[in-house]
Formats: sequence, C-alpha cells, structure tokens
Amino acid sequence: MTKQQDQFSNRVEQLFIQYEALVTQTNKPVEESNGIYQRWLNPIVTASHAPVFWRYDLNPVSNPLLLERIGINATLNSGAIYKDGKYLLVVRVEGNDRKSFFAVAESPNGVDNFRFWDYPITMPETDNPDTNVYDMRLTEHEDGYIYGLFCTERKDKSQPNDMSAAEAQCGIARTKDLVNWQRLPDLITYSGQQRNVVLHPEFVDGKYALYTRPQDGFISVGSGGGIGWGLSDSMDGAEIKQEIIVDHKHYHTITEVKNGQGPAPIKTDKGWLHLAHGVRNTAAGLRYVLYMFMTDLNQPWKITHKPAGHFIAPQGAERVGDVSNVTFANGWIVNDKDEVFIYYASSDTRMHVATSSIEKLLDYVMNSPEDGLRSATSVNTLKQLIDKNLAYMQGKH
Repeated sequence: MTKQQDQFSNRVEQLFIQYEALVTQTNKPVEESNGIYQRWLNPIVTASHAPVFWRYDLNPVSNPLLLERIGINATLNSGAIYKDGKYLLVVRVEGNDRKSFFAVAESPNGVDNFRFWDYPITMPETDNPDTNVYDMRLTEHEDGYIYGLFCTERKDKSQPNDMSAAEAQCGIARTKDLVNWQRLPDLITYSGQQRNVVLHPEFVDGKYALYTRPQDGFISVGSGGGIGWGLSDSMDGAEIKQEIIVDHKHYHTITEVKNGQGPAPIKTDKGWLHLAHGVRNTAAGLRYVLYMFMTDLNQPWKITHKPAGHFIAPQGAERVGDVSNVTFANGWIVNDKDEVFIYYASSDTRMHVATSSIEKLLDYVMNSPEDGLRSATSVNTLKQLIDKNLAYMQGKH
C-alpha cells in the first residue's frame, strides 16, 4: 500500500468513526421544563447524520483526494410513524443544490440513535414532474394504507420571467412499508394553492377527510389561509369540492399571517388533539411557532378547546439557521405507553424532539386559558389565577 493509499484509508476510517460517534450519542433531557413537555439536549437528526456513503465517493481511483461529492444542507420537517416498535421519521433532506427529497431515519427509542436507511425514498413522479417535494405528513389510515401527503412545488408558468414564482400543491402517495410508494394524482381543490394538507386517519361519513391550508400565492396566503376541512370520495384522484375553515387567522396573535395543520391529529377519549403552526410578522421577519387545539371526537372539524399562545417556540440555538426564528412540526408519535414524541425542526435546519404524554397534553389543552384577543382580557385571566393562588397559599397558613 502506498503512502497516499494509506492516507486515504485513514481518512475514510476517521469519517466513519466521527459518524458513528454522532449517531450513537446518548441524548439527555434538558433540566428546565414547563411540565407540559420535555425538551431534549441534542438535535436528533442533522445534515451530519447523512451517511458517509451518501456524501463521499469512497473509491480511491475515482476520488483520490476524498472530496465530498454530494453536500447535504439540512434535515427538517419530518413526518413520523411508530411501526414494529421502531420510531421512524420520513425526513425532508435538502441537498446543497436546494432540492429536497425524503429519507427514512430509524431510532430504537425515539430520542437518539437515529440512523438513515441506506437509500432515500424513490418517489414516483406524475405526468407533471415536481421540481421539489417536501414536508410529508404521514397518516396510517383505517383503509390499511400509510399515506404520505406532501408539498409538490413547480415553476409558476404564468410568470415565466419571474424565477421565484412558484406553485405549491398537495402531492399524494401511499405505501405499506415506507419503501415502495404508489404515487397518486395531486389533490384537486378550488382555492388556489395548497400547503400543509393532512389526511384525517378515519373515514368521515364514508369519505376521506382532509385538513387543508388554501392560499392565493406560493408564500403569501393573501385572502386565503386558515386551517381548512374538506371531504373526498377517494384518495386516488382526490378532489375537495368544498372547504370550510376550521381555525381562522386572527389579528395580533401567533396566527395573524398564516397557520397550518402539523401532523395528523391524535385520537383520545376526550377528542382529537391537534398540533399546528402559526406565523406572525416581526421587525426581524416571520416567526413560526407551534400551538395546539382539540376538536370534537365525532365532529373533527369543530374546535372544542384552544389554549392561548404558542406551545413550542424556538429557543437559544434553535433560533438560528437557514430560515431563522422558526419551529415547525409535521410529525408526532404516540407509543404503547401513551408517551408522545413531538418531532419539530428548528430554523429549517435540524430536527429535535420534545416528549410528553396523552395525559399531560389533554390537561394542557383542556385547562389552559383561551386567547381573549385583547390586553385587558389577558390581564383579567392572569388576575384570576393570581387570586386563586393567593387564596390557596393563605389557606395553607
């Protein structure tokens, strides 16, 4: 073996050692907690979690200098499913070329040791090929399929000279094993562009039910927006002829610019638990946070409880990244112990996990005050809690 070959082998060995140290790192809960959920110290999936053999040509003949050939920019906005005792994320992986694709990362415990499957998902195209695909929501439907609904982005051909003009619609695929996917026609609606479309896990009146987010443009919702609701006879050629808004935008709240459904809701004996994102504008740009609400068990389009303000907002290092000041979630998991794993991305760069339980989330959603939409009502709500606590504390002495 020549000296150059020896150096090449040593560098390859170091790449794999560094990779193994990263993916096998034990995660720990952070000390601070609000009691509702527990943040965890380390991001769970980052660009560095992309396997070495995705990024490097490991053949010394074709890559004698061992240069990275395919760069990975970010891992974000992951769908999630609990299957055969494994925690599986369908991660949006974004390359340095700005194209996103889907890849499955698997963990034995849901908080660390996430490891990508060898190959990314090969997603079939429609007759109108996607320029970009991202942000898959997974729904294990009662019809027996696992559905993946995602954003399909294409150039807006009505504006040929504007290289930023794009059109977003809802792509649909289904699978039984997360390996082999059947691509179905994109969702048809009559409300312009669509993002953040989520399939409800059960039939409603014998039809497929979907949460939508109608919008006028690719970025701006315009006169649209809000979390919508509609029914379709089939998912193979899905079409929603009528949408109603389930959760509206409101001035001077976390949803004043736009809001959208996160993952499919969780069914409990009290109602359906929902995780969503809200967006407001600031002097520093758009701020994305997560919030929760509950809908009626038998009428999942009717909100019964909705706590004021955000549920999870970016903190510390989470606030910095490709698109800063963002938390976004489109996947969560309930395991056999009713533990809830909330998978969220920070600043369009990396994936995190926060853990809770069905009991805690129900308590939070059902017993937290709602938004009175004015400063005066916020003060009154706070005073009621202060009065209650002072009376209780005085009664103890």
